[in-house]
Amino acid sequence: MIKAWFKNIGPGPLVAAAFIGPGTVTVCTLAGVTFGYALLWAMLLSIIATIVLQEMSARLGIISQKGLSEIIRTEIKNPIIKGVAVLLILSAIVIGNAAYEAGNISGGVLGLEAIINNPNFNINGLSINTFSIVIGVIAFVLLYIGNYKVLEKVLVLLVILMSLAFLITAIIVKPNVTDIIKGIFVPKFPKDSILTVIGLIGTTVVPYNLFLHAALVKEKWHDTTDLKFARKDTIIAVVLGGLVSMCIIISAASIQSQDISNASDLAKGLEPLFGSFSKYFLAIGLFSAGITSAITAPLAAAYVASGCLGWSNDLRSNKFRIVWIFILLLGVLCSSLGIKSIDIIKFAQVANGILLPVIAGVLIWIMNKSSVLGVYKNNIKQNILGFIILLISILLSVATLNKVFQLNLF
Repeated sequence: MIKAWFKNIGPGPLVAAAFIGPGTVTVCTLAGVTFGYALLWAMLLSIIATIVLQEMSARLGIISQKGLSEIIRTEIKNPIIKGVAVLLILSAIVIGNAAYEAGNISGGVLGLEAIINNPNFNINGLSINTFSIVIGVIAFVLLYIGNYKVLEKVLVLLVILMSLAFLITAIIVKPNVTDIIKGIFVPKFPKDSILTVIGLIGTTVVPYNLFLHAALVKEKWHDTTDLKFARKDTIIAVVLGGLVSMCIIISAASIQSQDISNASDLAKGLEPLFGSFSKYFLAIGLFSAGITSAITAPLAAAYVASGCLGWSNDLRSNKFRIVWIFILLLGVLCSSLGIKSIDIIKFAQVANGILLPVIAGVLIWIMNKSSVLGVYKNNIKQNILGFIILLISILLSVATLNKVFQLNLF
């Protein structure tokens, strides 16, 4: 059974690798430190929402053999609406991923620095972070090879490593199982927790993953009989990713300190309480989360740009490579020099906040078009779940705008 699953494994683990980045690790850490197990239910909600939307995306990719951005470009006939949609998608995904790439690489660096001294070096008075360059080179080599199977195998191994690292960390801290079950199945909103809930959902239900998934499934599967494999692949990978996030929350809940601001602090904070092993496992998990996101973010941006602009999405085409190289180099530069692109990241938050309900709405619209999917279009149950998630994404969008612009709507 396990052997058969590995044989039919698809891009699901890449999707999980994409949403469990340093940002997710940090949000989950803060959720655990501040609210204990009380917000685990938000992760359960996120897992269900992600499975529903990613299954639609995978089904679209297999049946149409096109990426989501390609479908949007061809199916929206009004030139003004099409122009606005393409501009919004390019802004949120390409520019947004460029902004977040530095954070992805820096997250991997934090994991390494928790267990290894970082030998920085100076050039003309500038302090260069060596680990940032190392991670950038690893990501560059894997992406430049342009072989989907190689990329898939490496990321699957990293996701398994990351999952085991965070799972073992959660076991080491010996959590209260009854409290965990209550946290998962009994929704609570502790004081000042609304933005953390939004953060947990927002870092799991990621707009660019919908584009990435639709583009990658057609690299793996080409026939309608493969839909069952794609569905299993999606469910297993997203559930595994959600469990990783829950393990981080559980681990962080064991430390009653407000001095924890990120996963690196969590790794150091666990050491005096539970021994050096906990620090090492968490550091390995953070490194894996950083490097997997550092690979998938440029890849997703390249697929989106190619689909929106009508380019070839062959991993080895020059235009495709130019996009991911730009994203990766910008991330390495900002991370290695310690540059914090706050304004760009704020722009990315706004764009992604607006984009999620737009893309969710467009995806549901496309999934009901017989001209695209034929008999494989959404059924009533899928539409009901889709519209519930669309409503949640709209609330998330409003909350994101409220947070960034300080509108004081809540």
